[in-house]
Order: sequence, then structure tokens, then C-alpha cells
Amino acid sequence: MAAADGGGPGGASVGTVEDGGGVGHRTVYLFDRREKESELGDRPLQVGERSDYVGFRATVCQTLGISPEEKFVITTTSRKEITCDNFDETVKDGVTLYLLQSVNQLLLTATKERIDFLPHYDTLVKSGMYEYYASEGQNPLPFALAELIDNSLSATSRNTGVRRIQIKLLFDETQGKPAVAVIDNGRGMTSKQLNNWAVYRLSKFTRQGDFESDHSGYVRPVPVPRSLNSDISYFGVGGKQAVFFVGQSARMISKPADSQDVHELVLSKEDFEKKEKNKEAIYSGYIRNRKPSDSVHITNDDERFLHHLIIEEKEKDSFTAVVITGVQPEHIQYLKNYFHLWTRQLAHIYHYYIHGPKGNEIQTSKEVGPFNNIDIEISMFEKGKAPKIVNLREIQDDMQTLYINTAADSFEFKAHVEGDGVVEGIIRYHPFLYDRETYPDDPCFPSKLKDEDDDDDCFILEKAARGKRPIFECFWNGRLIPYTSVEDFDWCTPPKKRGLAPIECYNRISGALFTNDKFQVSTNKLTFMDLELKLKDKNTLFTRILNGQEQRMKIDREFALWLKDCHEKYDKQIKFTLFKGTITRPDLPSKKQGPWATYAAIEWDGKIYKAGQLVKTIKTLPLFYGSIVRFFLYGDHDGEVYATGGEVQIAMEPQALYDEVKTVPIAKLDRTVAEKAVKKYVEDEMARLPDRLSVTWPEGDELLPNEIRPAGTPIGALRIEILNKKGEAMQKLPGTSHGGSKKLLVELKVILHSSSGNKEIISHISQHGGKWPYWFKKMENIQKLGNYTLKLQVVLNESNADTYAGRPLPSKAIKFSVKEGKPEKFSFGLLDPPFRVGLPFNIPLEFQDEFGHTSQLVTDIQPVLEASGLSLHYEEITKGPNCVIRGVTAKGPVNSCQGKNYNLKVILPGLKEDSQILKIRLLPGHPRRLKVKPDSEILVIENGTAFPFQVEVLDESDNITAQPKLIVHCKFSGAPNLPVYVVDCSSSGTSILTGSAIQVQNIKKDQTLKARIEIPSCKDVAPVEKTIKLLPSSHVARLQIFSVEGQKAIQIKHQDEVNWIAGDVMHNLIFQMYDEGEREINITSALAEKIKVNWTPEINKEHLLQGLLPDVQVPTSVKDMRYCQVSFQDDHVSLESAFTVRFLYLLLKDNTKIKLLPFLVIIITDQYGNQIQAFSPSSLSALSVAGVGLDSSNLKTTFQENTQSISVRGIRFIPGPPGNKDLCFTWREFSDFIRVQLISGPPAKLLLLDWPELKEFIPVINGRDLQNPIIVQLCDQWDNPAPVPHVKISLTKASNLKLMPSNQQHKTDEKGRANLGVFSVFAPRGEHTVQVKAIYNKSIIEGPVIKLMILPDPEKPVRLNVKYDKDASFLAGGLFTDFMISVISEDDSIIKNINPARISMKMWKLSTSGNRPPANAETFSCNKIKDNDKEDGCFYFRDKVIPNKVGAYCIQFGFMMDKTNILNSEQIIVDVLPNQPVKLVPKIKPPTPAVSNVRSVASRTLVRDLHLSITDDYNNHTGIDLVGTIVATIKGSNEEDTDTPLFIGKVRTLEFPFVNGSAEITSLVLAESSPGRDSTEYFIIFEPQLPLLSRTLEPYILPFMFYNDVKKQQQMAALTKEKDQLSQSIIMYKSLFEAGQQLLNEMKCQVEEARLKEAQLRNELKIHNIDIPTTQQVPHIETLLKRKLSEQEELKKKPRRSCTLPNYTKGSGDVLGKIAHLAQIEDDRAAMVISWHLASDMDCVVTLTTDAARRIYDETQGRQQVLPLDSIYKKTLPDWKRSLPHFRNGKLYFKPIGDPVFARDLLTFPDNIEHCETVFGMLLGDTIILDNLDAANHYRKEVVKITHCPTLLTRDGDRIRSNGKFGGLQNKAPPMDKLRGMVFGAPVPKQCLILGEQIDLLQQYRSAVCKLDSVNKDFNSQLEYLHTPDMKKKKQELDEHEKNLKLIEEKLGMTPIRKCNDSLRQSPKVEMTDCPIPPKRMRREVTRQNR
Repeated sequence: MAAADGGGPGGASVGTVEDGGGVGHRTVYLFDRREKESELGDRPLQVGERSDYVGFRATVCQTLGISPEEKFVITTTSRKEITCDNFDETVKDGVTLYLLQSVNQLLLTATKERIDFLPHYDTLVKSGMYEYYASEGQNPLPFALAELIDNSLSATSRNTGVRRIQIKLLFDETQGKPAVAVIDNGRGMTSKQLNNWAVYRLSKFTRQGDFESDHSGYVRPVPVPRSLNSDISYFGVGGKQAVFFVGQSARMISKPADSQDVHELVLSKEDFEKKEKNKEAIYSGYIRNRKPSDSVHITNDDERFLHHLIIEEKEKDSFTAVVITGVQPEHIQYLKNYFHLWTRQLAHIYHYYIHGPKGNEIQTSKEVGPFNNIDIEISMFEKGKAPKIVNLREIQDDMQTLYINTAADSFEFKAHVEGDGVVEGIIRYHPFLYDRETYPDDPCFPSKLKDEDDDDDCFILEKAARGKRPIFECFWNGRLIPYTSVEDFDWCTPPKKRGLAPIECYNRISGALFTNDKFQVSTNKLTFMDLELKLKDKNTLFTRILNGQEQRMKIDREFALWLKDCHEKYDKQIKFTLFKGTITRPDLPSKKQGPWATYAAIEWDGKIYKAGQLVKTIKTLPLFYGSIVRFFLYGDHDGEVYATGGEVQIAMEPQALYDEVKTVPIAKLDRTVAEKAVKKYVEDEMARLPDRLSVTWPEGDELLPNEIRPAGTPIGALRIEILNKKGEAMQKLPGTSHGGSKKLLVELKVILHSSSGNKEIISHISQHGGKWPYWFKKMENIQKLGNYTLKLQVVLNESNADTYAGRPLPSKAIKFSVKEGKPEKFSFGLLDPPFRVGLPFNIPLEFQDEFGHTSQLVTDIQPVLEASGLSLHYEEITKGPNCVIRGVTAKGPVNSCQGKNYNLKVILPGLKEDSQILKIRLLPGHPRRLKVKPDSEILVIENGTAFPFQVEVLDESDNITAQPKLIVHCKFSGAPNLPVYVVDCSSSGTSILTGSAIQVQNIKKDQTLKARIEIPSCKDVAPVEKTIKLLPSSHVARLQIFSVEGQKAIQIKHQDEVNWIAGDVMHNLIFQMYDEGEREINITSALAEKIKVNWTPEINKEHLLQGLLPDVQVPTSVKDMRYCQVSFQDDHVSLESAFTVRFLYLLLKDNTKIKLLPFLVIIITDQYGNQIQAFSPSSLSALSVAGVGLDSSNLKTTFQENTQSISVRGIRFIPGPPGNKDLCFTWREFSDFIRVQLISGPPAKLLLLDWPELKEFIPVINGRDLQNPIIVQLCDQWDNPAPVPHVKISLTKASNLKLMPSNQQHKTDEKGRANLGVFSVFAPRGEHTVQVKAIYNKSIIEGPVIKLMILPDPEKPVRLNVKYDKDASFLAGGLFTDFMISVISEDDSIIKNINPARISMKMWKLSTSGNRPPANAETFSCNKIKDNDKEDGCFYFRDKVIPNKVGAYCIQFGFMMDKTNILNSEQIIVDVLPNQPVKLVPKIKPPTPAVSNVRSVASRTLVRDLHLSITDDYNNHTGIDLVGTIVATIKGSNEEDTDTPLFIGKVRTLEFPFVNGSAEITSLVLAESSPGRDSTEYFIIFEPQLPLLSRTLEPYILPFMFYNDVKKQQQMAALTKEKDQLSQSIIMYKSLFEAGQQLLNEMKCQVEEARLKEAQLRNELKIHNIDIPTTQQVPHIETLLKRKLSEQEELKKKPRRSCTLPNYTKGSGDVLGKIAHLAQIEDDRAAMVISWHLASDMDCVVTLTTDAARRIYDETQGRQQVLPLDSIYKKTLPDWKRSLPHFRNGKLYFKPIGDPVFARDLLTFPDNIEHCETVFGMLLGDTIILDNLDAANHYRKEVVKITHCPTLLTRDGDRIRSNGKFGGLQNKAPPMDKLRGMVFGAPVPKQCLILGEQIDLLQQYRSAVCKLDSVNKDFNSQLEYLHTPDMKKKKQELDEHEKNLKLIEEKLGMTPIRKCNDSLRQSPKVEMTDCPIPPKRMRREVTRQNR
């Protein structure tokens, strides 16, 4: 390609490599990474010597085909942009450049950068100084890893936070070949720095010139304590040496903090060899530059693990990773096998970097600071194993930690050498404590050559603590230089003469030296070059550091004083006293025979040991028991002296058996044992006798004590061993000369205990087979019920005697009971007839097992009931002793009321005989439905006629049924005063229902009535409604009278007053008659005869036929009013119309009239209003005034002469009700009247309105509302209402009476009334008063006193009543007496209908801390109610187990009133007493004695200080009041053996007194020269003889071994002791392993359950289209939950229809609420029409019981509608699953229009679904809803062709009744707003419900994921724990113990094939089913036994 020349001076001369270039040209490599589709490789370009940036950029554009105007940048691989300023210095030959869109752009694909890493010349100068293999006997691999850690420490030195360094050992073959990765979070390396790292010997001091990095040159760090400056990556050698020492290849991956790129370099030995072979440049290669987490270049399967490491880059700002592959196999094995060792070494090397300058002081707090923020973590990953992860900070056994934490004091100093070298030093003192040095041992430098248990240790006179180890370890820049140490300095070496401190104190010091980098170290930092030479130079100055300050003083003097002070303060040594002289010991080797100083006493650890004192040794085999003879101390001592050790001479005890003296180091004396214990051991040494039987069940079917077993259950094969007290098995009596006659046999007997006596049903004898034990085969023939005893008895061969030498041989009795087996067949119990259709009845069942014993059902079973023609169902079958199939209901046809016979077949699947036939007679069921004829829904009759109905009472299967008091009522509604029809159907179930005629008044047109036919006594029988169309009657219904004046007829209404001229005649009166339809009736002669008038006896019939009435004469006086009446009467109606005729005015002779003036002034005028002077003073007497209620006492009349009038004054009325009053004025024959209005007087009284009788007390339940609101009325003194507003009204009451709402002042309204509202009353039980008062014109008006009788609330719990037998005794392990609990209300009555789950019982042991129940109190729930429990509302706690341990216990019962409040009963304190005495046991179990018949009393002592007491089955001490004796007898294993040992005095038995529940045996000694066979086991049987006790107690049997040989006795005694210790250890180990494995199995099952739960929930989420990622699950779930909760909340906030009708307060659980609140409807139109349809029922309150309904009725005084559910006849309720009527037999009969649906199906019920279905099934029945009226009419027209059509509603608001009637206002729903909120609410949107389900699933899934993670962690942790080295070590120890035990048993002559402990052998077996988790109770039992 042609080169492009730049014009002008300095123009670029750039071309591709193909151009050939020229002299002075530079070659650059360009990567185009602007787009992802760019070419992958680089493009080499040649740059001329005189090129500049402008020309270079132009050529790049031309070469790559880029427009010059396009924006891009050219950068180095370190992202330094190429510009005109830096072009020449940056664009060098061979440089790699990027073409990017911006400097910070991510690399879309990786690049390769050519590098050279020629070694520096130092390779030749300094190579070969040290190699790792010069390891001084240690494996150098940890030091190689330390080199890589050094690099990471340097890289992280500038971190402000945690400096994290990870070493990952990737040994999982599934992820590739083995590799080692070292990763840090340091500052990372640029590609240039990575290139520099590859150059060998490029140290930090020589990175100049061509090797200059991107950063400035080396700067020495500032001084810090201990030189912990992290400046330890030094020479450019160690890292590469370490890499190629560990493996064959290294991959360096690094990312600087300010870079977007990751740089990657691979160095490989294989690559070097390949390049050498191909003659290529060895020290050249490529650096791959890529974006983070890009692993596409990793294609080799051997490096699959790199994908995971590279993915982790995404979360890191900067890092460096060294990945070593091709790891040497020997290194892999070392790293795996010695993981703890080499991590401990690393913790030692970097101890002060990890823990800070003061080191790992365990007692100090560890807070992250500038010196301990380094986190070095080492993890090893292997296939199939849990990762091993250790943080070096967590290692507590590295040497520096041990030095620091075992030191008692420290001595700090500083050394100044020539130059700038500074050394800080510290010396620590490790004191001697009593019997040991505390100087820690170093595994790499063992200081002791022999086992400390070796008896010869006592001859090492001066045991050096430090041994040959040097004092000082050396640290360079804070890290250990492992191969260099400093022995000592002149001032701290032991002095040649005796100094201030003993010589051995100089061996108790350790030290450390800390240098800076002024001292030279080898390149791999293994050794110092010149440290010791410089320190021991004469010019080196040492100074002491005190409190951080240098002290200029003599260092040697200061050190000596410090050492002396440490010795005196901290060393704890032995003080030798009572010097006896110096001797030589010829029994020792010649070099150690003398001199030995002897002493009679020592003082050690605060205790004094003297000659003659009894002691015991430790760490000797066997352990020695004896008395001190004297003490030895090597050296020429005189008098008291302190020393670190010595020897003690012990005379073995008892001396009669052990006639020897032992000398052991003083350190082996047991300082913890009491002298009394040693004395007891010596006394008990001789006891060895047989003791007991060991029973195992090798083939299972174990028989447990007191076990209850089903009949026929086999008893497994028995393996019997006869054991002595030491647990040794034996098959014949001890000794070798007994012969065959003294062999032991075992006899087995099974005895049945019955009322007639004991019967032996099985008897076998087994003998020992030599190689096999005593054995009995399986027994399978135990079938009879009863109590049994399986008795195992040891007997002698041939004689079968069960005693030997007067002593019973061991025996064992296992008591058990045989109960019935599982049921195999059944029969019926006594049934309770009669049986009715649909009425539940119970079928009692009686079960028998295969042997005919009465059994009971304990497993779940599903009975099958069959009967031809019947539909059978049942509710449940109960298990237990009283098995009943409950709630059996039969439905089907019966012939008549007398019923029908059926064969009922009962099948119980799973039984052998699984079916039985039951004959029953089925009667009709309870009334469930009424059938009324005629069937038509609409009946038409005329007003005034009666209607007959044919009624039939049917059960739920449509059978005619009858029962007492079956009375059918028909109630008519729609008009007042309608009749009620009643008929009795009690006998036949059917009859005619009729009654009196239906008469509706004032009916004008057709009127619709409702006929409701129902059975009041059967509330669950749905009433039948019929619509009656009542036609107006055609008979006379109305009579009208008219007065005709001219052409106008004026109606005279009934009771009208007609004013007429006085004395005149009323003419032209006519009448008209109408029927109920307002139709005029023609007057016939028959009708005319029935018309009567009262003003004349004679009526002209002709006039009547024309409608004319006779004329009426008008009266002439006001006193004479004419009352006129017209009447009509026939068979149907009686009518009348009346009016009153009075004169209008009076005519005088001179045509004048009297008139009343407003001022009660009377004048006389003529008819034209002219006044006539007719009055005179004498005429006053002729004037009279009259009126109803007129008070005439003050009436005055006065003649007014000037006006010729009469004035009337003093008119007043008698007190009475206000209103209009008429006054009549009469003067002579003339009269007139005036009407006045009478008003009330001023307020004087307060009266209560609508209130009961005030004389009686009003009953009110405490906390409830008053039955009426308090409404008061102001009245005057005559009780007339006074309409005075704004008068203050208040209530006065006693302080103990509380009214809610609180007492507030009220004011009267315009009518003088005040409504104080309804009050809730809270007061004590009894009589209370409340008075109403008013304040008017500053005076108080006393109101009435309201008397209240406060009654207690029968539903408010106030206390718990506990009944139990208070005289009962509570014996440990027994059963409590029955507790009967009832909840008592305020009225002291028992509250019923309480959920039993809310009643609980707690029990805890009484303590001094108080009586509050502790958190771990045992809680019990109440038992089920039994049939014979008479008291309703009581709860029973039966058969609760009494605790096993005696003491005072507290019992308390609680009732949970709500979630937070618990009503507790009074605490019951019970004393648990010991149970029946069972056995005799020792207070402390003595060891097995081993005795001989020698002269020494100690050797013959069997027992010393043995305390025996009586216990019950639970080890509670009992029998305090028993008095008797304990008889001790010696017996042998063989009854025939008469050669048994005798007690002292040559007696076979001894008696000891038994008083106060115990017997104390101070000593039990054999007779001297007692008979007995050598090496034979005998038994001491301690048998209680207690006259006051009727039962026989188990004796205590103590085995002992008898020997004739004293020496053998001593040996056997020692072996017995060791065997007991080993047995105990084995028990502990096995218990530990079994508990661990059991816990692992339980955790495994928990993991499986959690995994299954997680998978199940994940699948459910997938059904909801929710996918959960496999990683980062919890954050994803949290995000989803947050989003969906937000969506759900938004949906809930959206407005929706709600019912505003106030709901009734639910006082108890028996109240469901008002019908309007029980259901919700989604569709608005449907909600409107259904709410209107049920308008009369919406306010009705639904209750569960009639009692609750009656209570509400009483509380509301009958104003509230109530509907009890227990009064509904449910058999006639509709089937909610029934199809619509247009379906016939499942097929569509016709195609409907208008979307028909049952109205009930549109309802949703938030709560109480079952009860709500009952309510709305009764109210709505089969009502159907459609779109509109046309669709409804079409539907009805088609349905009635095939069946009855129910009521139809339309979404438009129309209704077609079931009788077909529609139209009119009564059948049209008003708009929604007219319903006044009495409408069903809308449910929560479906989407909201779906979101709720999803939220619930997500929350469950989150819990499941967290649970799975938790149990997985626990499982892995437990798995790791079981495979830890500590557990493996314990397993090895267990194997060694078992092996040693077997050897000892063989020495003792025991059979080794034996479990070591009965408790382990008899541990309960756990049945493993699907999951290997034992039941919790059994796990507790196992854990308790293993303790």
C-alpha cells in the first residue's frame, strides 16, 4: 500500500509495513476498537522519523477508510491520548495503540500488546545467592507463597479501607487442572507496569531509563512502629521465583483503579521451551488488553475455573490476580495434607501485619485500625468436599501468638547500629507454673527429646524451657525472615556466677527483633545478610524502652533486675521443707545416684503434702494409690529450698496386697483428688462380684419395660450375658476348679397374671455355647390380653437352683401388657332410631382384632355407605375407643309418613372383613319445603272474598312429612287489617288453607297483595309467596252529598258545618253512590230501600231513585244545631255521611244582629251594620259568656254609655292543654261566638319523652347502650310543652356511674326539646340514678330521676373457675387429676361457645425468682369433650402427666381473650411427691471391689462408707418413714457353690439398721482366710426387710472379685480401674458421634424439605408467569414484591361502591351482621336491582342462634329485624350447583337471550361463606337476572312450558314475579341514588385479588429461599464439623480405646464381644420412614440417656 506523505515542514511519512519502511522508521500496531464489528487483529503501520501527529492521523484515516471529519481518539494501551504535544515521546517503535470513540470507552473486543522483558543485568550479578531448596529442614512452599503475599501487601499499601488478599487453591478436577490463585484489591498495574514486572531483577531501585514506569521513582516510606510499612516487594525476583517454584505457568491479570481495561500476561515454561526450540525471542510476548469480565479467550478445559474468576472482575475497581497452573504434584499433596501447618506458618510470618504492632493479644478488643486492616484469606476447593476457608487473623496457634499470650511480662529495647539501621526488640518472660514450664513448644523446633510421661523424666534435673532454641526471631519491615535468628546478646545470657535470678529463668525468655530495610536480606527474603554481625558490633548501642521512651542506662543491669522481678512475681515453684538429710540412691544409674536431699514435706500450689499422707498419681500405668514415705531433691541442699521438681516415694496401699514402694516425679501427684476419695478407693479395692444380666435384642422386636404390646406381636430373640459389677461377662462361677456342675444357665419364663392367679405359659432354659452367648428364640404365641412378666433367672447347671451360697443369682423381670391388636373386623353398636330423611344420625362401630378381642380404630379410614335408592353421606368417622360414623344423612323416596325399610351396607376398606348390612326404617325428614296449589304465582280475586290454598309439607327429598305442631300460616301483606289463615298439618302433612274474606279499604283500582305461606315453627322451611291481584269490589263503597245552587253542585263533606240563614229551609240536596272502582252506581229500588236519613222519618222513594234527599229545616237559635246524617247499609258495607247545619246570622224584628268586636266590646247592629242603642245598665244581667274550660270567677261586664256597648273583662281559662277555645256570648234570644288561641305558660318542669315508667328500675347490661335515647321536653306547670329554645340541659349522676359519650351540656331546640342521645352505661352492679336538670332564667328546673338497674355482662369474661380434686396426691410420673375449667362472666355465669384452642394450661417448677411463668413453661391444650361431660361450657384437662422429679410446681390456666390479652386463673401450687418405693440404690455407685482373704484388713475390705436409700422408678428418694433392716448376703454365680466367702466373724449374713429412708454401712470386711474360689466373681446382695412395706423391693447387688493371690488381686484391681475409665470414655465418644450423625440426618431432611418447598413455590410462581432467576434471588424477589404491593395499593385506593347502611355491632361471635354487609356484587346494574329486590331485608341482622336473635330483639325493644340461622329449614334451600331452568338433564332446552344467570351466583361473600349461602339461598331462592324486560319475558314464556319459573330480575331494574306479574312502581327499581346507600358494596377488583395471591406466593417463596439457604449452610457446617481433624482424631481415639478395652477384657477373662454400656445397648430404636429424622420426643430421650 502506498504511503501518504504529509505536506509542509514536519509532514508525516507514514505507511504500512508492506511498504518496507526505511531507515529511522518506527513500527506501531494499531487496534481499531470503535465498533464491535471492527476487525479483530492489529494493523501494523510505519511512522517516519519526522512524522507529526497531524500527518499520522491523516494516514490512519486513509488506511482504515475513515472520514477525516469523524471524531475519534488514538490512545496508548494505558489510555493516554496521543496529541501533538506528546506524539514524539509516546509513539515509540513497537508501541501498541488503540483507535477509540473516547478515552474511557470499554474495549468491545480484546487486544494483544507486544512486550519484551529481557532480564536486567542484575541477573548475572546476584543470581544464585539463595534458592528455596536451602530450606533448613522445612518445606519451602509457604515461603514461596509468602513472596506473592509480599507483592499483594505492597500493592494494597495505599488502600484506605480493608486490604484484602486471597489465596485460592483450586483443586477441583471438575473445574480444570489444579491451580493456585493469589488475588488482591490493590491499585493494580498498567500494561507498562505489568511489562516491568515480567523483567527479572528489575527492583524498585533500578526502574530507571528504559524501564521507567508510568509512576514516579521509588520513595522510602516514613518510619512506623515495627517497620510495618508494607514495603516488602523489593527486588523484582521473588515473585517470579515463587511462581515457577510452585508451578509451570503464571497468568497475571490486573486492572488499575483509573482504567477501563484489564491487562493479562501469560508466562509459561512450556512457551519458553517452545520459543527456544524454534529459535525465537524468548523474552517477548503479548499483553492481552480486554474489558472486565470478558473470558471469551479462555477455551482450554484445563482452565475452566478462570471463567468464574474473570466474572468476579465486574465488581472490582482495581485488582491483581496471579494464577499459577501446572502445580507440582508434590506441592499439591503438601498443600492438601498439611493445610493447618503451612497456614500457621504464614500467620507467623505476617503476624504483626495482621494483628498490629502489639501482636495478637487475645484479651484485647480487635477494632479495625491502620495496623490491622489486612485481611488474608486462604481457601482450598476440592471435588466433592466443602471448601476449606481460613483467615490468617483467626489462627490462634502461630508461634508469635503463643509467645505473646503465654508471657507474663515483657522487656522492650532498641539497638542503634552504624548508619541508619534501627532495631526494635522485645523480650518476653514465660513463667514456671507449679508443675510445668509455660514456654510454648515449636513443632518445627521440638525442645523435648522424650515423652513427658516417661518415668525417667524426673532425672532431667534442669529442664530448660526454651531448650536449644535461640531467643530472638527476626523481622524485616514487619515480616518474618524465617531462616535467621539471633541466639542472644551479652547482656541477656546466663551469668557465669549466680546472679539476681536463678539460671533457669534465662531459659524462660523469648524475643523478637524488628528491623527496617537498612539491613540486607536475600532476594527471596529467607535470611538476613548482616544483621547479627551489626548487632554484635562493639559500637552498637542498646537502650531500654519504658512507656514508649528510650532510657539511657545500663541495659545488662536493667535486664537482670527485670528478670529477677519476673521470677519473684510470676514463677510458681515447689517449696521443700522438713529437711531429713542427704543420701545416695544405689537403685539408680551410677551418674544419678547422688547426692539426693530428702524431705518430709513439700508446699506446692498452696497445699502441703507430708509423709504418711494418702495420695494418688496421674499419668502412670497403672495409677498408684498409697501413702507418702519421703521426698527427693537432687543436689547438695541443706534446709528449706525452692525447686521446680523432684520425686516422691509412695508406699502402695493397701499394703497387704501391694507390698512395694514406688518412686515417681512429684509432678505426677494428683493435686485434684481428695484424701477421702483415695481412702475410699483403697477400702473398695477388693470388691469383685457378679452383678446383673445384660439383655440385648439382636433381631429387633425388643420388649421394653412396662410396654403395652398388641396381641400376637412377637417378642424378638434375646441375647443374654451375665455380667459382674465391672461389666465382665461370665458363663460359670469364678475359679478354675468348679467343673461342669458350676456352669451357669439362664432360664426364661413368661408368666400371665390374672385374677385366678399366675399362669406360666412359656418356659425355656439356655446354656452358654462357648463361642456364642445365652440365646432364646423369638416368641410369637402371646395372644391373651392381660399383664405379663418375662423373667430371666440365672440358675446352676443340673440343680437349676437360683441361689448360690444363700445368695440369689442375678435375675431380670420385664413387666409388659398385651392389649388388643389392630382391628380386622367390625360390628354395629346400639343405634338411636328413628331415622329420617336428611336428618343426621350416628352409626356406632365395634371393632375386633384377629383374635376376637375388642379393638379400636387408630388409623384414618374412609367408610363407604351403600343403600339401593338412597343417597348417603356422612361427616366424619371418629377414632379411638368409641368409634362412630357421625352425621350420616340418607336422602331418597319413602312410601308414606310411616317410612320405608332399607338395607344399609357399610364398607370399611382395609379390614379383612370389611362390610356389614344394617337394616333401617327411613321415615320422612323434617319439613324442608312447602308446596302450594294452585301453582300459579298470580291469583285474581275480588275484594271481600276468601281464597282456599292446597298446602303440602315436603322434606328435602319431596316426601310428604308430618310432625307435631306443624301449623301452616298464610299472612297477607300489601294492605292493613288483612286476615291470617291457619291450618294444622300435624297428622297428614297436607290440608286446605283458608279463612275469612280479604277486605281492603278504599281500594280504587286493581291492587297487588302478597300472600306469604309459611310454617312459623319451622324456620328453615322457606315461605312460599303468592301474588294476589285484588280487584275493586262492585258493591257500594262511597256515598256523597251535594247541595245544588243554580247550575252548581257544592259537595257537603262528612262532618262539615253548613252555615245557613236562621229559620230557613235547605232545598236541592242530592246524593250519589260509587263502588270501590269509583264507578257510579245506578240507584235501584233495592238500593233505595237501604238509604236512611235522620232528620225526617218519611222519605219519598221516587225522589231517592232520582238521587234527591228530603229538605232540611235550619234552626233559629245558636243552641239548636241540626245534625243531619245519611246512611246506607247492606251485607257488605255500612256507609254514612253527616253534616251540621247552623245559622249564619240572626234576624231581629228590626233586622239587626249581634256582633263581637276584637276588644271584647259587644254592640247591637242591624243587618246593614248600623249600631242600635239597645243596651242599658239594666240589660247587663241578660248577657252571658260560656266556653269550655272558661274560668268565670273573675269575669266582669261593664256598660259603656258613651259607646252604647258592653265591655267584657277578666276572661281566663282553667289550666289545660293549649289550643283553640270557643267563647259563646248570649244576650236574650240572640247569641254569637269568638275563637281564641291558648298557649302554654313559662317553663316550670322537665319531662322525658318516649321513656318507660320512671317508678320502675330500667335494667341495663354493664357496658351496653340504654334502650332509648334520652329526650326531654320543657313544660309549664300544667305539663303543657313550652317551646323555649336554648335552655341548657345537663345530667347529674354519681361518680361511679360512667356514661359514654361523656357528659356534655345540651340545649333545647325551637320546640323546647333536647335530644341527649343514646348512652352506654358503665357502673358497678346494682341500682343507680341519673337526673336531668335545666337552667332557665338563672334558676334550676329539676327534671325526672331515671332509675337504672345495672346488670352484669353475661358475655364479658372476668375470671376462670378451676375445679379439681384438691385432696388428691400427685405422685411423680403419674397422672394429674382432671381439671375442669370454665370461663365466668360478670354475672357469674359460664360463658359458652368458646373455642377450646383459646384455653391453655401452663406448668413450671416453682423457683425463688418469682411466680411468673418462665418462657420454657410446659403448655398443655385441653382434651376433647366427652359424651358424658354434663356441664356445657366447661373444658377438661385430663390425663396430664405429672413431672418425674419431686418438688413444688405451679399450674396456671389461661384464656386468650384476644391476640394481646390473656385472662389467667389463680396459680395452683402442687407438691409432687415420690412414687411407690421400687428399689434399693447406693448414694454413690461404688467401684467393683477386688479382695483377697489375706491378713491385711484393707485387702479384705469390701465396702466402706456405703449409703443405701430407697427410690421410686424415677430415682426420687422415698421411704423416709420406713424402718427396718438391710441384710447383706454373699452369693456366688452358681447356686450349688457352697464355698462362698464369709464376712468377718465367719458369718454369711450381716444386718444393718434402716432408718429415715437410708442405711449407712461404714465398713464391710471379709473374714481372714475366708473360703472362696480364686478369680471368682461373687455378689453382695443388700436386701431390704421393711415390715411396714407390703411390696418387695429390688435388692441392691454389688459384685466383687475374690482372689487368693494378693499380687494377682493388685494387678486385676489396676486393670479393672483402667477398664472402667475406658468404658466411660467409649460411652462419651459414641454418644458424641451418634448425636452428630443424628443431627446431620435431621439437617439433611430439612434441606430436602426446604428444597421441595422452594421447587413447589417456584412452579406455582411460574403458573402466575413469574420467573425467578437462579442467582440474586432475594433482591429480585424484594423488587417484585415492592412493585406488586404498590400496584395492589393503587387498586385498593380506587373508589368503588360501598354500603352506607350502618352495620350492627357484633357483640359476640353469634352475630354475623346486617344482610346488606354480608355480600358484595361486582356489576353495578345487578347490584342495584338485587339490592332493591331485597330492600325489606337489607336492614335485617343475621345471627347464628335464636338466643342471640332474641337478645338483639330485647335490646332494641323489637325494633330491629333479626334472622337466626338455626331456625331456617335448610332442606328446602336451593342447590347452588343447580343448572338454570333452560337446561333439562344437562342439555339446552332452548337458547335464551339476555345472559340469564342466578342472582345468587353474582354474590361474593368476604366471610362466613357457608352461613351466607344459607341466608341468600333462602332470600333469593332461584331468582334469575337477565339484561332487559324483553329477554325476561321471552325466558319466562319458554320456561313455563317445562317447569315453574322463578322470579326474574333485569339489569334495567324490572321485576317479573314468579306468578308472571310485572309492571307498576312496585316492580320497577328506582335509580341507585334513590336507594340511600342501602346497596350491596362492590368487591375488591379481581386484579387486586390476583396480586394478593402473587404477593403471598412471593413472600412464601422468599421465606423458602432464605430457609433453604440457612439449612444448607447449617448442613454444610455440620458436615465440615464431622470431617474436621478434631473429629477424626476423636474417632481414632475411640478405636484405640475399644481396642485397649478388648485387650484388658481378655486379660481379665471377660468376653469382649459386648456392648460397653447398657444404656447404649438399650437406646430406643427409631423407625426411619421417608425422612431420617427421629421423632422429637425420642431424640430428647436419646439425648437424655447419652448424657
